[in-house]
This record gives sequence, structure tokens and C-alpha cells, in this order.
Amino acid sequence: MRELDAIDRRILLALDDDPRAPVMALAQKLGLARGTVQARLERMLASGSLRPNSTRIVPAALGRAVLASVSAELDQSKLNEAIEALRSIPEVLECHAPAGDTDLLCRVVARSPDDLYRVSEVIRLCPGILRTSTSMYLREVIPYRTTGLLATEE
Repeated sequence: MRELDAIDRRILLALDDDPRAPVMALAQKLGLARGTVQARLERMLASGSLRPNSTRIVPAALGRAVLASVSAELDQSKLNEAIEALRSIPEVLECHAPAGDTDLLCRVVARSPDDLYRVSEVIRLCPGILRTSTSMYLREVIPYRTTGLLATEE
């Protein structure tokens, strides 16, 4: 992943204002060549600097209004098998390996508290996972955002 420069940040801020803006409109708004905007967007996607469009979808719109985190303790020798199994569970939105006592921390969605129990059990039964702990989020108080970071020059 490459670091974003000032032009990349300007393009992304403009997309943050209007995510459906065509490349030509972005180029005109920013005073850049259409090819420059297109090439930079493609480079950001290819390098992993830009998330895929599906991250804009609110899970509740797909019938999954319950959001939770599931922490997992692993048999370290089966880390890759556990990650591969977690990757196949559609309700696992993302998974991280944090520092500390938790081996993996997954952000998950579900249809209801009962469905969250099912999702947690599917995770617990993955190869290499020894035990899990689930925390359901009651409400979102600050949504995922990067606008402030884009506007900050470091």
C-alpha cells in the first residue's frame, strides 16, 4: 500500500462529497486531467489504498442490523486454517490480529440477537479456534469515517 499524496487526498475528498461523481466531473471540479484522476483511482484500488465500493453499504440495508465484535483465542499452529474459515463466513465483515490477549478480533453482523448467537457459533466451530467472546454493539455513535484524515496534511 502506498501513501496518499495531496492530489490523491483531493480526489478522495471530492468523492467523499459525491461518491457517484463521474471521473470527468471530478477532473473538472479539481482542475485535473481526466486521465490523471482515472489513473490515480486505479492505482489506489490496485495498491489497496482505496476500499472497494461494498464498504459503503450499510449492513442494516441487507437485513443485518445487529453489529458485534467476536474475539477468538486460537491454536496458533492453525492460524491460517482459522483465517481461511473465517473468510468464508459472509457475516464476518473484517478480522484483525490485535496486540494483547486476543488472537483475532472480528467485526460481524447478524439479523437478530438469535442470529448473532448462530454467527458466533459458526466462528467458534472454525478449525483452530479454541474459544470466543462476543460483544454486541447497542448503537453507533461515530460512524466509520476518514474525511478528517484526508483533510489533514502531515
